[in-house]
Amino acid sequence: MALSATIYTFEVTLNDSDRGVYETLEFRVARHPSETEEYLLTRVLAYCLEHCEGLAFSSGLSDPDAPALAIRDLTGQLLSWIEIGTPEAARLHKATKAAGRVAVYSHKSAATLLARLDAERVHRRETIEIYEIDRELIAALVACLERRMRLDIAVTDRHLYVSIGDRTLEGRVTEHRADAGR
Repeated sequence: MALSATIYTFEVTLNDSDRGVYETLEFRVARHPSETEEYLLTRVLAYCLEHCEGLAFSSGLSDPDAPALAIRDLTGQLLSWIEIGTPEAARLHKATKAAGRVAVYSHKSAATLLARLDAERVHRRETIEIYEIDRELIAALVACLERRMRLDIAVTDRHLYVSIGDRTLEGRVTEHRADAGR
């Protein structure tokens, strides 16, 4: 018998002074049994950091060719392809051809992904936005993970402050770019 996805419900008060986004968000996220808690929480943070009209989670493993998150305009055209973790170079090559903007949010060291991009041919690789989320922040969030969560997230100068109840966790989001020299 196959294991089913676990549903997590998030209520987020988002105060992103970097982008001027101040919203209250409520959303559900399905976590597949093969997905780590770190990956799930990176997806949630990426959703908050990218929040705008047209942003949506993909249908997950049922559509492996889709990005983890996508931003589409009102006509359905793909504007931004957003990946989580350290995707393969071939996947990012496909993404840069399909969307005008490609971003990756990683809960792992970006060095592995950057080395992969330097070693392989990737269309417009220098335009790919790579965001490394502080691993200590992700680990602290994993320790607090529950099926229903209420978070207050403040973003200032790419620094995250996440309040859960009476605890405040913090960490940086560091941007990296692949070398444009290829």
